[in-house]
Amino acid sequence: MSAEEPQDAADEEDDDLRYFVRIGTTDLDGTKSVERSLREMKGIGKRTARIVTDAAGVDRQATFGLLEDDEIDAVVDAVENLEDYIPEWMANRRNDFFSGETSHKTGSDLEEKRRHDINRMKMIDSYKGVRHKRGQKVRGQRTKSTGRTEGTIGVNVEAIKEEAAEEAADEDE
Repeated sequence: MSAEEPQDAADEEDDDLRYFVRIGTTDLDGTKSVERSLREMKGIGKRTARIVTDAAGVDRQATFGLLEDDEIDAVVDAVENLEDYIPEWMANRRNDFFSGETSHKTGSDLEEKRRHDINRMKMIDSYKGVRHKRGQKVRGQRTKSTGRTEGTIGVNVEAIKEEAAEEAADEDE
């Protein structure tokens, strides 16, 4: 057995490897495992990724880019119909404000819904909406010492020493 044979097998795998797998509007890394790659998508965490791989019937440790087309289609279908596979308490849009339905949004749909929710809070001038308008912290965090955006607020000792040295030089002249 020569040292080149394993290298040839690795080259054949690299030829079949898809570096990017597209689900919806998100490009997922094809060099990672299926479970790890799915977690890069907004709205899918560790537990949800495990449920998706089980629902699609795919090994969660398999490299995502090396899967067959039908397996990838099964994963895409499981992500798009995630409400069918997860329990109701696990959905990220329970009892939606407008429709009253429970659903699980992923990718750009999740970002869009979040923006709509924030804009609705701003329009009705709820407490959280007012905090969003002002650019302040919304979830009850402390603001006395953290979250400052105007730069440092403290004593700059070096600047004071330089000013004192300049004043001393001016007095000497």
